[in-house]
Amino acid sequence: MPVARSLPRRGARPALLELTLARLREFVREPEALFWTFFFPMIMSVAMALAFPSRGALPVRVGLAPGDSELRRALAADPGVSVRDLMPGEELRALRDGSVHVIVVPGTPPTYRFDPSRDESRAARLVVDNVLKRAAGRPDPWSAREDAVQIAGSRYVDWLIPGILCLGIMNNGMWSIGFMTVQARLRRLLKRLAASPMRKRDYLLAQILARLALLAPEVAVPLVFGVLAFGMPINGSIADIAIVSLVGALVFGAFGLLVGSRVRTIEGINGLMNLSTLPMWVLSGVFFSASNFPSFVQPVIKVLPLTAFVDAMRAVVLEGQSLGAIRVELLMLVSWGVACFAIALRLFKWR
Repeated sequence: MPVARSLPRRGARPALLELTLARLREFVREPEALFWTFFFPMIMSVAMALAFPSRGALPVRVGLAPGDSELRRALAADPGVSVRDLMPGEELRALRDGSVHVIVVPGTPPTYRFDPSRDESRAARLVVDNVLKRAAGRPDPWSAREDAVQIAGSRYVDWLIPGILCLGIMNNGMWSIGFMTVQARLRRLLKRLAASPMRKRDYLLAQILARLALLAPEVAVPLVFGVLAFGMPINGSIADIAIVSLVGALVFGAFGLLVGSRVRTIEGINGLMNLSTLPMWVLSGVFFSASNFPSFVQPVIKVLPLTAFVDAMRAVVLEGQSLGAIRVELLMLVSWGVACFAIALRLFKWR
């Protein structure tokens, strides 16, 4: 026999608004959530910028045994080379750890020890070879003219920060909504809400809308930090960045609802969240280009929602692209969002 539901009294605020405000209060009362939302992206940006600075500004690190003065003078005379002393037995470890890019063993001719699987080692070998041959008096048939071009946003940190921003929106949306839904189910709060005059879709929409309340500072903090700390360019319009961020937040909010729609344990939601997010952490081009993966993986990468989100955000922020230019990515995101919310609405259980 169906349970009769009382009608809301006059003057009462809509259930959707009440639920949204309640979820927002829960969020702002959690210091951990505020840290992961606002401070973690800045810490991650600084750490990655220090670990992977612009390679063009770094000297080639050359390992050399102590005492070889002739080679040392020739290498040290070039400002693009940094000579480091290596004691016997340290050579392989130095190459493995990246503390040197190439090792020069004295001789006639000298021997270059380097790891050909590393791009920086191959480049270092060519630089060192050129420096030593010039020092030995090699005549050059001509000197090429150089036309150095600096492209706005081409530095790694410029490329990284939009990806970190999208990653933060995905994690906060999925974990906060999915995890809190399971917690409410474990505390039997959902069971009580089921007896109230509230529709299921109001509860699910409220979880997503509460996330949007803090979306503006969540987007602004890493972008402003990137501009002030690293001089990152923002070539796109603020309105376009806001629209892309809004679409991404809605999509991953719906994704979080789907993951937590039926889970009953903390262990279960942790496992499903990691299963859903970790592949996108690795594959979607947040920390390095997705084109590094083999061609047979590319179709899978292209359909991931985080890939479309990151590509759209970088296109707007760094290239100044309009929304029309990223319509394919936006359409893919909208498709993910609609599908996830529709499936979550059908699968969701109060108990």
